[in-house]
Amino acid sequence: MKGHILLEGGSEFGGAMAAPDRRGIDLAGGGRRPDAPLFIIPAAAAPDHNDQHAGGNGVRWFKRLGARQVILLPVVDRLSANDPSLASMIRGAGLVYLLGGFTHYLGQTLAGSLCLQAMQEAYAGGAVIAGSSAGAMVLCQYYYNPEGHRPEEGLNLVPNACVIPHHNTFGARWAPGLAQSLPGVTLVGIDEQTGMVDDGPEGQWSVHGKGVVTLYRGGSPVVYQPGEAFNL
Repeated sequence: MKGHILLEGGSEFGGAMAAPDRRGIDLAGGGRRPDAPLFIIPAAAAPDHNDQHAGGNGVRWFKRLGARQVILLPVVDRLSANDPSLASMIRGAGLVYLLGGFTHYLGQTLAGSLCLQAMQEAYAGGAVIAGSSAGAMVLCQYYYNPEGHRPEEGLNLVPNACVIPHHNTFGARWAPGLAQSLPGVTLVGIDEQTGMVDDGPEGQWSVHGKGVVTLYRGGSPVVYQPGEAFNL
């Protein structure tokens, strides 16, 4: 019983993000485990020591949305990402949420780790794996490394895709270069306060929140409004 993926474009924990996040809560644990814990992983915010503050915002936000058990999990570096006790907790998750922040740091922290294996096992058992901005980027097969100005191998929970977050503010500027660097890969531009989740028939994705999702597939960009569905 495979779970779901929730990808968000940034500006999390407020406003119109209630729509995609509530959808994630509804789907968590295959929709049959309302008490399954929601874990927030703050690793992307660790390099500038913002993990506790940003993670705490996430805990309060999801509790306001009705999640019953929300836990900030101290996965902040390679050592903690390979902590067997933390990985064991993740295996029982209903939803795992990756904060935004430093994209390449997050990708390197989780790649090949025990916590990533646990996320994959939880997903296979019906959990929702979610991420905002950097968190959404690393879940795909490829992500853009803003510091290195190049694409990198991601965690590959969403094959043949590369998320461009903050698409309505600055992210769209990345699209031309990524289209050249990743020919044949679907670029997924997600606006701030907007999310997309694969909750439709045969894995169709639906748009939730304030903005739009823009797909780049080698031709003209195609835009999907909230409530619309598409295939990746």
